[in-house]
Amino acid sequence: MRLSGKLFLLFAFILGSMAARAQYILPENFNSVKAADTAKENSSEDEGEILIKVKPGASDGIFKNSDDVSYTLRVDNLYKVTQDGKLTCYVTTDMGDKVFENTLNVHMTKKSSDNFKFKIDCKQDYGFFKVSFIFHLSSYDDTVKRVFGVNASKINPPLHKPADFDIFWKRTRDSLAKIAPQYKVTEEHALDVNNKRVYLVEMHSWGDKVVRGWLTIPITKNKKPLPVKYRLPGYIVALEPSLDDDDFVEFNFNVRGGGNSKSAIDTHGEYNLYNIENRDEYVYRAVYMDCVRGLDFLYAHAGLGIDTSKIMVDGSSQGGGLAIALAAMDRRIKVATVQVPLYADFRTAYDITALNPKSQTPVGMIVNYVRTHPKFNKEKLFDVWDYYDPLNFAPDVKCPVLMAIGLLDEFCPPRCSLAMYNKLTNKRNEWWSSPEKTHEVDELYYTKQFLWFQDIFRLD
Repeated sequence: MRLSGKLFLLFAFILGSMAARAQYILPENFNSVKAADTAKENSSEDEGEILIKVKPGASDGIFKNSDDVSYTLRVDNLYKVTQDGKLTCYVTTDMGDKVFENTLNVHMTKKSSDNFKFKIDCKQDYGFFKVSFIFHLSSYDDTVKRVFGVNASKINPPLHKPADFDIFWKRTRDSLAKIAPQYKVTEEHALDVNNKRVYLVEMHSWGDKVVRGWLTIPITKNKKPLPVKYRLPGYIVALEPSLDDDDFVEFNFNVRGGGNSKSAIDTHGEYNLYNIENRDEYVYRAVYMDCVRGLDFLYAHAGLGIDTSKIMVDGSSQGGGLAIALAAMDRRIKVATVQVPLYADFRTAYDITALNPKSQTPVGMIVNYVRTHPKFNKEKLFDVWDYYDPLNFAPDVKCPVLMAIGLLDEFCPPRCSLAMYNKLTNKRNEWWSSPEKTHEVDELYYTKQFLWFQDIFRLD
């Protein structure tokens, strides 16, 4: 079920959103630079700016039907001179295939405003599309980029789940179980603020490596066990103690190679490339097991005031993919919230990312590795990554999932996130779209997230 932001307009006056830019390639003729006119540049009449507000026909940028796709642009000419020129709407699929182009004439007197509307024929009944609004005016050249979706529930790529996928991960978990966790919990008194106790947590995980996290426990009068927010980290992100919630135990866990678990592995600065040519030794095999071991810790320490029947796993980017994999492997997770999940539908993400040879995203690093290692081709890569793709874990997730995406996200293409979401089966799953965000979501989503898992926990 897709979310509607209308239920939360009450909160909008305290929450802001920032416009974000996407970077994708336009045809060469749209990238031309206006020739400089020195005399004009020195004229005081040419001082000013153009303000552009882009409004999709669907507030979240996701249209139910291809016939409904439209955009309205409000343009304010703050220059002291009339602006004449062209405004072009150019649309491609997320794989770069052109589907629509239309150009309007622009004539705006000084200090005036106008509205321009485009009805878009995307020629397909579902998918995600890139739209560019290209301005060539007397004193102003610019391109505003957006992404929209159509009938996203129809995005349903085939699974490439290896025949021994379940056996591989069962064998992996069985190996983890043989490693004594040797938990160590140390209260960090210097960090105890806001009526909360903060603990440094250490444990032995896959390969007998020590990984760490931060446990924050509110001091309550009723001594009732509290539900848990189990947070998993983004790509090489260091999670620090959380001190912002009085109603939940918060466990911010750093998998090996990041934060206070950095010393557990040395990937020589190429984290997601570490042993990438070997399915059994690939870095994410150990990382996924770190996440399981962190969950083991929570269950082993209910005496600290942890309600182990109400554990929510949360993650953004890499953490979102980890959350889906963990929820699939372990029924002890009762709720999952994921934002802009990295690596979802990895095969498609690879193909989309490969369109930009200069991509510096985590998937872009893998694309470049394959490009520069001819003996390790794309097929051999997928032979490894099919064991780690969150898409292949998604059908086994039985708990409710809330997912949020940014439509301008190049780290995690929206189509890939929705492909993963559509493989989930719980009827209480929901998703949220932030149409002007890149690798993040708008603040209003977090209000929804809080209310959502409060409601889920209350219903269970």
